[in-house]
Amino acid sequence: MYRIELFDYSINFGTLPKITHDGKVLIISNPKISGLHMQKLLKNIQAREIYICTIDDGEEYKTMASVESILQSAFNHKLDRKSLFIAFGGGVIGDIVGFSAGIFMRGIPFIQIPTTLLSQVDSSIGGKVGINNNYGKNLIGLFNQPKEVFIDESFLKTLPSREFNSGFAEIIKMAVCFDKEFFLQLHKYDDKNLLDTIKMAVRIKAKIVKEDEKENGIRAALNYGHTFAHAIELETNYKKLLHGEAVSIGMVMANSLALKLNLISNEESQNIKNLLEAFNLPTTYKINNINNFKSLMLLDKKSQNNKIKFVLPKGIGSFALNDDVSDLILDEVLREFA
Repeated sequence: MYRIELFDYSINFGTLPKITHDGKVLIISNPKISGLHMQKLLKNIQAREIYICTIDDGEEYKTMASVESILQSAFNHKLDRKSLFIAFGGGVIGDIVGFSAGIFMRGIPFIQIPTTLLSQVDSSIGGKVGINNNYGKNLIGLFNQPKEVFIDESFLKTLPSREFNSGFAEIIKMAVCFDKEFFLQLHKYDDKNLLDTIKMAVRIKAKIVKEDEKENGIRAALNYGHTFAHAIELETNYKKLLHGEAVSIGMVMANSLALKLNLISNEESQNIKNLLEAFNLPTTYKINNINNFKSLMLLDKKSQNNKIKFVLPKGIGSFALNDDVSDLILDEVLREFA
């Protein structure tokens, strides 16, 4: 099994191995993943007692109510500090479970078994966990590293094409900001390269997280496209677009801003847009009210002192952080999408 080491745990690639635990295990999943893959997981776990908690999936369920449901299950089954949570699902499940594990009895270990492409290359790596509220996405959360991550690409075989393509937004994001050669390779992608593509994306993210675990510097670049995307998700109540789809549009918006600041060329901007569209990702969005949209952008976690901090591509393979964009320039960008 191929491994990437991050802090004191491993990110493991390949067929799901046997997972052993001396205490009690609580698996948290959603109805769809449970129906498709739970039997496979149960065959691979050896533990004193195993319990299953099923919660609804979707960004609209990434709430304190779902956390309460997990904690209630843990208390009902008398889990203790020697117990283990297993997150079995996509990014929403991983975030909620990681957060719940961090606060249950002041913290117990958890394992990530991501089942979507987006969660395999991004959200399961690096320990950022949390939930949404009325003010925005992931505004309540922790840095809580998992005990281990298992990436088994066979889970992706049952993934709908739209969900699968959504994961490529995060892969393209990392290539644009950190690795021009990887970006060029993605133009030649075919399904035979899937595992290598996942490994490459995870290597990039693990390297960044190791350098900047608490997002005080370089890790902020992983939010390229997200400042715009989170506003889109809030405006559409998380119901119109998948996260990766919103990120794709957000990257196009960020590119428009980068163009006005002379950070990228028209050709580079178009090249990024073409690659997103090659994976059937959306690149257009209609903003109904520019002022409302800007107020949603200010809820982004990177914003400070009423200023929005933007992650922008600097050519392809590099990035720039900018918290001094004038309202005039930002309005010009947003009008392109109004």
